[in-house]
Amino acid sequence: METYKDDLDWSFKAVHKFKVIIVGAGIGGLSSAIGLKKAGHDVVILEQVPEIGEVGAGIQMAPNAARIMGRFGLLEKLMSKANALKRNSLRRWKDDTELGFAPLMPSIGEKYKAPLSVIHRGDLQAILLQAVKDLEVPIRLGVCVEEVDPSFAARVKLHTGEWVQGDVVIGGDGVKSGIRSQMAQKYGQKDQAHPTGDAAYRVLIPKEMMKDDAKALELLHSDIAYRWMGPGGHIMAYPIKNNTVLNMVLLHPQKPTTEDQESWTRKGDKQEMLDFYKEWNSTVRNLLSYVPEGEVMEWALNSHLPLNTWVENRVVLIGDACHPMLPYVAQGAAQAIEDAGVLTCALSMTDNADLALAVYELVRKDRGERIQNSAATTRISLHLPDGPEQRARDAAIAGSTKEGAHNPDLWADREWQNFMWGTDVMKDTIENWDKLVAQVKGVHTSTVKAVSSL
Repeated sequence: METYKDDLDWSFKAVHKFKVIIVGAGIGGLSSAIGLKKAGHDVVILEQVPEIGEVGAGIQMAPNAARIMGRFGLLEKLMSKANALKRNSLRRWKDDTELGFAPLMPSIGEKYKAPLSVIHRGDLQAILLQAVKDLEVPIRLGVCVEEVDPSFAARVKLHTGEWVQGDVVIGGDGVKSGIRSQMAQKYGQKDQAHPTGDAAYRVLIPKEMMKDDAKALELLHSDIAYRWMGPGGHIMAYPIKNNTVLNMVLLHPQKPTTEDQESWTRKGDKQEMLDFYKEWNSTVRNLLSYVPEGEVMEWALNSHLPLNTWVENRVVLIGDACHPMLPYVAQGAAQAIEDAGVLTCALSMTDNADLALAVYELVRKDRGERIQNSAATTRISLHLPDGPEQRARDAAIAGSTKEGAHNPDLWADREWQNFMWGTDVMKDTIENWDKLVAQVKGVHTSTVKAVSSL
């Protein structure tokens, strides 16, 4: 694996050891446990499932996340399971014409000092889980957190009636977060999802299903991401598991019969999928014909309004619990890992937990929500019906390789890449600590909680 020079000194230990309770063993929760334990904190993870299995499909490991994984000592293991993508090919739905492309590796890695790759979510979670076990972080499986302390002190109640006490509670309990619901309720907010009008199929096509199709195999071995854009939907496809599986995400209008409830494991209908894409190009149709029967997953894509706060007393939210990401800019895992990186720094720079959590929110909330909200803009651009706006978009994509040019697909836009991938949240937190503390202390107490105690 190519090595990348890290200009951040990541050798410090926490100035004060906190006992941290992490609710949820997803990507954000496990990453937080790794960083905090390495920094010297006492950590325990509470997870409601009895066994952590391989769930999901392909996800992007962007440079802003890979950088943090390197600091946690996991980048080499991650890259052994990942595919480094060479380029992102933006294509027309009808005839498979390439409208433009965005170069990725190795130039992206050189520019941002960290690689860009794609990996199966289960492989990433397995690497994180093993790291947690190697660090001897206790994981209590099969325990459901029913509520946090009504005052949002660092105390949670389990389904058994047991209360677990710490110094800080991290709510990494996902898009259906009970902790978020309790926090929103305190402020009179109704915690609900809002349908975007889109749903998504996720499919994994094993290599053996395509063994007689030379074009499909060429795509599988290309290490190129393919993005087909069409009326009302788009498709993203790329290889994972060392070029043995093709991962496809297919966005389409939500059917009236599709449940609004968010789930990674709801079965979809292959024939309905084939029917929607029947007018798309032959490459797409051929690929979809190889999808194993009964292996189509479909879920509704919902948006979530920004929360008043991510922090209440000694309880803090991370990941999908506070900024659930739609797939249009491929930052869901990366933003959860950024949360873990900033929490690790903030809780290690001070003996004041209230101050640390306030700094975390200051560093993360605006950035996380800006990336979260960018999905709506990208969705509109990718799903244009054929016509003048679509032709203008295609022309902009074709000209986007010119210096200073904008790409309507934000994932391929250089300015947006600089913001998404170039920002180093751990470095910003450490090097600007004194300024961040001063800013937090000057913020009104209605915006950042517990400021009066700093």
